Amino acid sequence: MTDHPSNRPQMEAAAYRLPAADPDFVLGDSTRGIRFQLEYQKAEENLRNWGVESTIVVFGSARVAEKDGSGWYEAAREFARLCSEEGGAKHHTRPLHNVIATGGGPGIMEAANRGAHDAGAPSIGYNITLPMEQEPNAFSTPDLTFRFHYFAMRKMHFAMRAAALVVFPGGFGTMDELFELLTLRQTGKMTKPLPVVLYDEKFWHGTVNFGNFVKAKLVSPSDLELFTYASTPAEAWHELKRCGLPIPKD
Repeated sequence: MTDHPSNRPQMEAAAYRLPAADPDFVLGDSTRGIRFQLEYQKAEENLRNWGVESTIVVFGSARVAEKDGSGWYEAAREFARLCSEEGGAKHHTRPLHNVIATGGGPGIMEAANRGAHDAGAPSIGYNITLPMEQEPNAFSTPDLTFRFHYFAMRKMHFAMRAAALVVFPGGFGTMDELFELLTLRQTGKMTKPLPVVLYDEKFWHGTVNFGNFVKAKLVSPSDLELFTYASTPAEAWHELKRCGLPIPKD
């Protein structure tokens, strides 16, 4: 009688692992589409469970600090508090409207999440995995604090529920996000109204010569009507309402 060989090699082989329990497979090149879908679905399910109907997206630099002299941190915090108090994010019944949504990190993002926290309202943090690890700030709602690998899926979630956009001064990432949403509006890919307010008019006029786009016939004069300016938190909130931000009745 011959000894029966052990099946240990088969049991330990990577091919035998359940696909969902095989990190080498799940994180492999051929399953990128599946990971993309998971990043959409996980955040979507949490947002639906919380009844988040619409958001006010706040962009701005991660490098801005509280009491750094610019006043931008304090303004973002006050704007988010005001928005959360008056915009429908504090309703005791669902759905929730005009919930503050940020990139979830430090700087302006922290300030806006903090302002919502001051108001006792939920807020969203759409974090992204970066080479220099970004950790979530301490003020976004834990159940609404997400982590993405793909910039594209993160941008999609920013856009899907956005009822308005307020952009504080920032660097390349802020510019990327601003022009992404302006392009969606300009090309009609985002058909719903989207009030866009650029905070600190002096900064924006000194940083981006939007008029030169028109002068060079690269955009239409009407494209500059896709956004407006504000220089105080109260003015930013007023501009959103003036430009048609839907606010639910109590």
